[in-house]
Amino acid sequence: MIRVAVVEDAPLIAALWNAMIRETTSTFTTIEKTQEEVASLITQRPGAFFVAGDGPEPVGFATYGPFRPGPGYTATVEHTIILSADAQGTGLGRALMARLEEAARADSIHVMIAAISNTNQDAQAFHGRLGFLEVARMPQVGRKSGQWLDLVLMQKIL
Repeated sequence: MIRVAVVEDAPLIAALWNAMIRETTSTFTTIEKTQEEVASLITQRPGAFFVAGDGPEPVGFATYGPFRPGPGYTATVEHTIILSADAQGTGLGRALMARLEEAARADSIHVMIAAISNTNQDAQAFHGRLGFLEVARMPQVGRKSGQWLDLVLMQKIL
């Protein structure tokens, strides 16, 4: 089940996001999200923030926001998708992305960007299956857990 995120989802979304921040190199940041920050994003992105799950508690989410500032980039967005380990491989990620792309098209978005750590090969394969193409690989632009990380940029023209 995919639905629009509501502010009440913020604690569970923050927990999913923060587990990835703490436990992986899938994101280069080490700064965890507060529930208030997540609630603010949900409020700022009506119709562009979705959660997935069979019950009342989300097991994944997807959203998009600006790729870069400035009027020339208004039709390009960068997205985030995170699923709990148990939800991966169930089809929920594909369903979340389908809903996110539908919302982006309705919002006159032309290009969706995925910025993926080179250590997250599952995410690269997932995005490839959805029609995203690798357009850039930026060597050693990130650092986390004592290692240099490459940033893989994938894009899909909607």
